[in-house]
Amino acid sequence: MTAATSYPKISVIIPTLDAARELPATLTALVPAAIDGLVKEVIIADGGSQDETMRIAQEAGARVVAGPRGRGAQLAQGAAAARGAWLLFLHADTVLETTWAEEARAFLGAPERAGVFTLAFDAKGFAPRVVAAGAMARTRLLAAPYGDQGLLIARALYEEIGGFRPLPLFEDLDIIERLIKTKGRRALHVFRAKAVTSAARYERDGYMRRVLKNAWCLALYRFGASPARIAEIYAR
Repeated sequence: MTAATSYPKISVIIPTLDAARELPATLTALVPAAIDGLVKEVIIADGGSQDETMRIAQEAGARVVAGPRGRGAQLAQGAAAARGAWLLFLHADTVLETTWAEEARAFLGAPERAGVFTLAFDAKGFAPRVVAAGAMARTRLLAAPYGDQGLLIARALYEEIGGFRPLPLFEDLDIIERLIKTKGRRALHVFRAKAVTSAARYERDGYMRRVLKNAWCLALYRFGASPARIAEIYAR
């Protein structure tokens, strides 16, 4: 048995909905780890794409599972289909930095912890750097990372804390809250490797407007508003 194959294997789960433009780069970044044997499989959990997402996924050799639209439900469905001892949840518009696999491999000896990546945006300038820095401050001070940062977690721990719930919004915060409640704040690890995510939504809406909207929705969530109601506000 080689060193590459002696490690537990990772199943990568990517929820998609009309993600044909972003998905190729996300998948390409996983190829070296798949060749090395660290990544066992890539599962595309699709919520009804009408573009070329399915074709791209199939040509890349990914497994495809289809179900109702909704990121929480799609993530849960992908996890249920996964066969790896570890699960890596990744958004379709997020590209992992090349050093991610080295850090992840070293982390596989900590099955009682979960890891998220350092957020960065695929845009240059002051605004994206400030927003990313704010997100990382929130991650470290409040233990509140968003799904854009990915999530690497042992299957056993994922199942112990109840997995992803079929929420229309904040399914990422919900699972982290249960992780910390069960295992404590030290159970959340932040990788140095960057998760470079699309800045398209911020550039379309304006960075400040988007940040304020996200903060307002987060405040509503913290004060107990229903995720369905927050999703309506978020979609406006």
